[in-house]
Amino acid sequence: MIRKILVSTFIIILAFSFTANCQLFNDDVYKFSKVVSFIDSYYVDSVQKDKLVEKAIIAMLKELDPHSVYISKEDVEKMNEPLQGSFEGVGIQFNIMNDTLLVVSPISGGPSEKVGILAGDRIVRIDTQMVAGIGLTNEMVFDKLRGKKGTKVILEIVRRGEKEILDFEVIRDKIPIFSLDAAYVVDKKQKVGYIKLNRFAATTMKEYEEAIDKLKSNGVENLILDLTDNGGGYLNMAQELADEFLKQGQLIVYTEGLHNPKNDLLATKTGNSEVGKVVIMIDEGSASASEIVSGAIQDWDRGVIVGRRSFGKGLVQRPINLPDQSMMRLTIARYYTPTGRLIQKSYENGTKDYHKDLINRYNNGELSNEDSIHFPDSLQYKTLLNKRIVYGGGGIMPDIFVPIDTTTYSDYYRDLIRKGIINRYILKYMDVHRTELEKQYKVDKKNHDFDAFVNDYKITDEFLSNLIEYAKEQKLEFNEEEYNKSLEHLKINLKALIARDVWSTSEFFQIVNEVDPIYNQAVKVMLNDELYQSKLLP
Repeated sequence: MIRKILVSTFIIILAFSFTANCQLFNDDVYKFSKVVSFIDSYYVDSVQKDKLVEKAIIAMLKELDPHSVYISKEDVEKMNEPLQGSFEGVGIQFNIMNDTLLVVSPISGGPSEKVGILAGDRIVRIDTQMVAGIGLTNEMVFDKLRGKKGTKVILEIVRRGEKEILDFEVIRDKIPIFSLDAAYVVDKKQKVGYIKLNRFAATTMKEYEEAIDKLKSNGVENLILDLTDNGGGYLNMAQELADEFLKQGQLIVYTEGLHNPKNDLLATKTGNSEVGKVVIMIDEGSASASEIVSGAIQDWDRGVIVGRRSFGKGLVQRPINLPDQSMMRLTIARYYTPTGRLIQKSYENGTKDYHKDLINRYNNGELSNEDSIHFPDSLQYKTLLNKRIVYGGGGIMPDIFVPIDTTTYSDYYRDLIRKGIINRYILKYMDVHRTELEKQYKVDKKNHDFDAFVNDYKITDEFLSNLIEYAKEQKLEFNEEEYNKSLEHLKINLKALIARDVWSTSEFFQIVNEVDPIYNQAVKVMLNDELYQSKLLP
């Protein structure tokens, strides 16, 4: 009898508590709706209620954490494209040069390439509407060229060497957005390969598996995985990539939140692209999924992490659709590495201070000097196999620190890049010299001589003088001291951009990595077995 009374009392208390909480919640909602109603009824001027509500939602989410955000109906589709791995359109990489729409490159396998559109073509009309000399913008190009799969668009093109305007009928289709920027053999003798990922999207693992299979067919057994400036993406893609390197049953990451109990994500060993030694490159731009992969590799002593402390984004967002097709991304849990390290950096001082973190790191010397980085003993953890000391407190601290290189930095070089002068100059150069370069280096689908380009092609003094004069035309005055300081990096960057336009981004990184301090340290570690093994010991 007493037991029944106690159970009944507990149920009554629980029901009362639930009813009270609901009443408090309903009171708050009612209060908000009344405020909106009073504004609508009595405010001195007319108001847009939908905009007021949007602003209120944005302000409310901003009070929670830096990654809980509201996304308008118009931005939802644009936000999803990079992670879904495709959009629908005609399939060209383009640029606007002298108010003309220039095809930089047709996307391989896309509808434009299939009908014969070539790099260097100028699109002058789209569906009979003139697009040259009208003040064209990128948004205008997107609006005209993107569209539903299966729809038709007529492109009128001016091509160098052709007297007549060429008409092309293009049927829009799915166009891939690649998450893999580069894959190549670093050292044949030591059997080392390199892969760079720019995000974790729906197609990432498919791209990775194709790349690693090709590298392995060329004798690669050890991998440098470049996750620098990789802002993350889908959790399941991070889980699948980490699975490629870990043993079945090993913990990859776990999530936990007030309304989300601890959830362990384990390696299943379903992957088939096992490699030997692993070196992962990270920096302050590596976030979220990149930190999950590098954290798991580090905690299980599976490979060496090289670079600088990662961004520190360890909050899990759930997308929640709202009635008007807008969306809220609400933080529901936190990420923890296998040793229990919280990946998320602190945001106790507010969103404004949080977004200044990278600037603060630079000003505090953390990006240039390892001694400027201080961790309290309370943030020490030990790796799961070799019991090495690693640190929590937000982000992944690499096993080998590589300072940011400011020795070749100058305001002049920065402005050449920031103002788009280098890119526009390369466009003009390629417009004149593309055919010559393709012929010289035997560029076609079956054969090319990239090694000859790497060894023989030089950025000449004449080339540089023309760039300087072009920069002056663009209102950037020449600074000889700053120019000389950045000259070697400038020449490498120019050569890499030409290689990208002739071949692809893989060739771009193969050249530009020559002067990347993190990459060079990664190669050094990979090629020195004694150094590699020493970094995995306590």
